[in-house]
Amino acid sequence: MSHTEKHEFKAEIRQLLDIVINSLYTDREIFIRELVSNASDALEKLRFKKASGESVFQSDLELKLTIDVDKENRTISFCDTGIGMTRDEVMENLGTIAHSGSKNFLSQLAEGQRPDATLIGQFGVGFYSAFMVASKVEVLTRSYQESSDGVRWTSDGSGSYEITDEADLPRGTRIIIHLKDDQEEFAEEYRVESILKKHSSFVPFPVFLKDRKINEVQALWTRPKSEITDEEYEKFFEHLHGFGKPSYRLHFSADAPLMINAILFVPETNMEKMGLSRLESQVSLYCKRVLIEPNSKKLLPEYLRFLNGVVDSEDIPLNISRESMQDSALLAKINKVVTSRFLKFLNDEAGRDAEKYGKFFDEFGRFIREGIVQDYTHREQLAKLLRYESSALDPGQTTSLEDYIGRMNSDQKEIYYLNGPDRATIENSPYFEGFRKKGLEVLFFTDPTDEFVMDHLTEFKEKKMVSAEKADISIEDESEGGLSKDQAKKFAKWMKDVLGDKVNEVRSSTRLVGSPCLLVNKDGVTSGMRQFMKAMKSSMPAGMGESYDLEINPSHSIIVSLHAMQESDENLAKTIAEQLFDNSRAAAGLVEDPRTMVERLNQLLGVVLDSRKSA
Repeated sequence: MSHTEKHEFKAEIRQLLDIVINSLYTDREIFIRELVSNASDALEKLRFKKASGESVFQSDLELKLTIDVDKENRTISFCDTGIGMTRDEVMENLGTIAHSGSKNFLSQLAEGQRPDATLIGQFGVGFYSAFMVASKVEVLTRSYQESSDGVRWTSDGSGSYEITDEADLPRGTRIIIHLKDDQEEFAEEYRVESILKKHSSFVPFPVFLKDRKINEVQALWTRPKSEITDEEYEKFFEHLHGFGKPSYRLHFSADAPLMINAILFVPETNMEKMGLSRLESQVSLYCKRVLIEPNSKKLLPEYLRFLNGVVDSEDIPLNISRESMQDSALLAKINKVVTSRFLKFLNDEAGRDAEKYGKFFDEFGRFIREGIVQDYTHREQLAKLLRYESSALDPGQTTSLEDYIGRMNSDQKEIYYLNGPDRATIENSPYFEGFRKKGLEVLFFTDPTDEFVMDHLTEFKEKKMVSAEKADISIEDESEGGLSKDQAKKFAKWMKDVLGDKVNEVRSSTRLVGSPCLLVNKDGVTSGMRQFMKAMKSSMPAGMGESYDLEINPSHSIIVSLHAMQESDENLAKTIAEQLFDNSRAAAGLVEDPRTMVERLNQLLGVVLDSRKSA
């Protein structure tokens, strides 16, 4: 005859139940994850007992978890063939909080502090989450020990529980949850299946729902890489991403400074580049194969949001509900380790197959640029990943900053770059002429953000990043028939008088070769920076970037002829001087309304045509 005993919950349990049921969990579906996790732990413990040679009751029983739902009777049950519990263990684990830190945990909760608890995954707090949805919970369990008897534990969570001897139970634990009237959704098979696939797809034991195996996809990150095929990786990526194949994958394990197993995938296509909405984090955080935080926003820096994958760490201390990280400092360490590992992986891949990496950078380079602006810690690693066309290479070829430095003369202290809408425009820029003449390599920036990125990078391998527009270089004047120094000085003064407040200063240039003149911004604001601000629909601070110097090329035929024209036709000379100034503004990307410039140009064309007619 069965013997039933009734017991009152300890005060701590009543307090805990009230907290769990009413305030701790924000999403009631979490109880399914908790009970599956508990079952997985029980199965793992049983597997360890068998492996260590201990005698186990019903040793041939398959290690698995079976979940059943009964919509008519409004129940959901979880049945595992794990280690089970004795009567004493039931009393200890389900009737009291036997863990030394639990009272401290409760006091922290009561004081509104963040709890220091490690009870998840045990028959403890995770189990009590069932009472969020249950009007009554029954636990039928039998220990793995041969001499043990079965036990039934029953409670409605209000303050007491009953324990009854139960004969002929199989090894393991069966939890039957009688759902509250307003929680009947958890007796729906489709609803439970969706929760299992969301949170428990990678539990290391078979999970069955109504005789159907749910966790078909393996937790590949826990297996040695040498045992995993490309097809398995691709199937796993499709499970995470939904479609396509990855262009890169990184599978690694680390045991110091943290225990980490991770698989990260780079998709073939950048969805943001396609004009879709901004991506959200697509890498999920796991602990022992149990999902802790899907698409974790703090697991990786925001600029790596294009990645798909999984990071699993056994070192994660969680708060009692698993719903948020307790130790943000630890999460930051995981972030740093995984980020550094991935960036090193990309750099290695770039060296291994430059053409493939070039395609990656074309697709995802904006994220690398974003990282340089945001992430000081990994800025050097990110800078190694930049790729640009260069004056030293054929069109279409790109170079890294390291390779640029490798080609530099030993006395060169700066890395030069020039921004423009495309390579052809940059190569024809007056700012490039001196560099081409001197044989100095210049990187070609065609993305509006590049110069903004350089303002944050500032240097690489102790070489300063310098815009060609601001670089201080000079070339030897090898031409004949140009203006003398005195003539050039007087002509510059005349140009200044003609242009008035439009320029701060007019002077002879030391870097022009084929162009008559160019503009230099006094504030160091380059055309690339203006292009970036325009793309961002922003404006410079008041007054900034509005003061310019004009540099003239005293050897250029136009300047020489204009100098001579001052005496013969000063009015026409002034018109041409104005046009030269506007031409320089156009080369610097400053002309937004060309009407005045075009009108003057038409006037000059008329003068030229009239002179030819009269001749």
